[in-house]
Amino acid sequence: MTSFRIRPRFQAHSSLSAEELQQAIQQRLESHADCCSGMMVTNHVVLKIPTNQQHFWSPQLSLNFEETDEGTNISGLYGPNPNVWALFTFAYATIGILALFVTITGTSKMSLGRYAYELWSLPVFAIIAVILYIMSQVGQKLGAEETFTLHHFFEEAIGHKVHIH
Repeated sequence: MTSFRIRPRFQAHSSLSAEELQQAIQQRLESHADCCSGMMVTNHVVLKIPTNQQHFWSPQLSLNFEETDEGTNISGLYGPNPNVWALFTFAYATIGILALFVTITGTSKMSLGRYAYELWSLPVFAIIAVILYIMSQVGQKLGAEETFTLHHFFEEAIGHKVHIH
């Protein structure tokens, strides 16, 4: 989990059906309620850290099951709580829109031969974007132990190792 990826993911294959996989995960959730909590919808499972152990950077694991003739393909995606993800997405979008507005205004002024002082804010926006990225990486590191907990929980539920990429 020490990569520069914002949302680590994995692909796996199981000879079990999606229903059997969900039953295995449900049984593990019932027997290890202190470790993980989960929510299941048809062919989709979300595993989380129990609410009393969560913090701002606690991750969750979203699993999608797609049945094939040979078994089930499993897609897993680790990420922050959707509220945290939305906050960062909103912040990046705001910075992008402001940068676009400032660039259009500044280049318009420059084409008219006026001094475009607002273009000096572009490096500030870039620095803010870098700070947001660093914050997301620090948050990912703060949630790394919980990510491993979720990953090991999932591996034990399905009965085989899965490589994250």
